Amino acid sequence: MPHVCLVALSGVRVVHPRLRELGLTLPGLRKRAQALAALPALGLLTLAGATPAPWTCSYHEAPGDDEALAQEIAARRPVLVALSALTASVDGAYALSGRLRALGLPTVLGGLHASMCPDEALQHVDAVCIGDGEAAWPAILADARAGRLQPRYRAPADLARAPLPRFDLAADKPRPRFTLQTARGCPLACEFCGASRLLGAFREKPLELIERELDAICALTRRPVIELADDNTWAGSRDHGALLRALGRRGVRWFTEADWRIGRDPRLVRQLAEAGCVQVLMGVESPRMVPSGMGPKQANVNEVLDSIENLQDAGVAVNACFIAGMDGETPQTLEELADFILACPAADVQVTLQTPFPGTALRRRLLREGRLLPCAWSAYTLFDVTFVPERMTVAELERGFEALVRAVYSAQAQQARATIRREVSRETELQSWE
Repeated sequence: MPHVCLVALSGVRVVHPRLRELGLTLPGLRKRAQALAALPALGLLTLAGATPAPWTCSYHEAPGDDEALAQEIAARRPVLVALSALTASVDGAYALSGRLRALGLPTVLGGLHASMCPDEALQHVDAVCIGDGEAAWPAILADARAGRLQPRYRAPADLARAPLPRFDLAADKPRPRFTLQTARGCPLACEFCGASRLLGAFREKPLELIERELDAICALTRRPVIELADDNTWAGSRDHGALLRALGRRGVRWFTEADWRIGRDPRLVRQLAEAGCVQVLMGVESPRMVPSGMGPKQANVNEVLDSIENLQDAGVAVNACFIAGMDGETPQTLEELADFILACPAADVQVTLQTPFPGTALRRRLLREGRLLPCAWSAYTLFDVTFVPERMTVAELERGFEALVRAVYSAQAQQARATIRREVSRETELQSWE
């Protein structure tokens, strides 16, 4: 039977040596990196679900170019190797593809970076899948088996016909976490966003398919932990209540991503808590800097803080996400950002650097302004400086970001947030008891 190997280039990367050291020494950073690394590559699991008989498939994760993995894959004698990588890991994918092709194995690369840079990718792989992969997958497999793999594949995607992902391929971890997508993209157009519109317009998956995926996950483990792999779960116009009831009926614990507006709707806040939502990843971005394209997401700081407190009062923890280094930032505003984050009532925080990913409006603007640094893609980690700041030097931004990270993830700051998390968890337990 023909076999295809699905390979995810996984893990969190940092190039800057002092920040890399901090990632190893500060528990908060290390914990977040481990959580991200534990998430399987949903795109590849979806391709596995779209793989027709008589094909067989295997799922592999690699931190980068790996000779042992290349030999393991070769031993399976696959007809095709499908690689998936983000911008920061794409150089590793290119190197691994080189090893595999040297062994006579054809490779295809998909994902956001390959979709935005297909000409570059084709210097390293045999084929590129542009956009949503599941619709083009049957043609890719048929061509690979016939020995006529084409350089580019693109097919219109339809979430109404989304295949059931092979969640079982990621279920053998000691503490598996599953990803489930209810919508693709985001109706907003934040300048810096490297995902919301790059693969097409905002689309929502039909509820019956979401329920089918929930049932498949629940069949694998008694009380699963699920992360909704959405850019902004509640930004669409569908019946949120129906989706929340579907989650609540199955008793799953789940995480999601959203903007601050969900916290201003008391009914939605209550439904989130009742449906088992334990955490919302909320894009606060910055208390002072306002990038273009945010639309209705733009708000004053007090509205955002009220939203965080409303959610946490209901027992839903908030992981508030901040972006440093946007235009207008100075060494002083970075210090002020640190003070703001330390006073923020959120149960957890995530701090990253503005990063001009391929395909974004931010990258196009910085390119026009001559402000992109000549960095390798491996520097596009969200923690390394890849552009010339507007109102400070590169060195000043690097020092300021390092100081920000040290302050935000200090032992004292982590202890304060742990106290908040315990209080939020207590609220959830009280609601369950009532």
